[in-house]
Amino acid sequence: MKGKSKIWILIVICIFILGGILNGAAMAKKPLRQTGNSNVGHLYLFEKDPETWEIIEHGAWGKMKYTLSGSEFDFLFNGHGLESGLWYSLIYYPDPWPGDGLIILSEARADDHGDVKIKGSVNTEDLPAEDDENYPDGAKIWLVLSQDVEGRMECMIGWNPTKYLFEYDLINFDDIDNNR
Repeated sequence: MKGKSKIWILIVICIFILGGILNGAAMAKKPLRQTGNSNVGHLYLFEKDPETWEIIEHGAWGKMKYTLSGSEFDFLFNGHGLESGLWYSLIYYPDPWPGDGLIILSEARADDHGDVKIKGSVNTEDLPAEDDENYPDGAKIWLVLSQDVEGRMECMIGWNPTKYLFEYDLINFDDIDNNR
């Protein structure tokens, strides 16, 4: 009886190990992009070297939580490691330069710790716009100095990339009220 108990215990252990291996293989195949039924996306923005466009290790950074679809583009952005006291604008930047048609989503002043919190709800229509060179792949979201963007002209008027945060990935937003 003791021998049979040991065999059954070994069989059960093998089943658990095999199940763990198969579950690990299934997890490894999960995509990095947003999936499932959630209407929430996440985007990281990073300080980058303007010559190589590589992310600067331990540089300024931020994270944006946003809706993937809706009547308006709803978002919450938290930025860290910025220059305190400066005003920053979170923008949708359509290529090419100077970003004609860019949208200033909102702006905030960096606090004494170099942090910003920017929250808003903006009627953007679909992102990216059809005349954006990145269409249909996705839209660029940047955090730039407020002095470097012109809202009425909807374009960049300055270029100080060492003070900006750039997208880690492109995003898409579906305006459900947009009649295409």
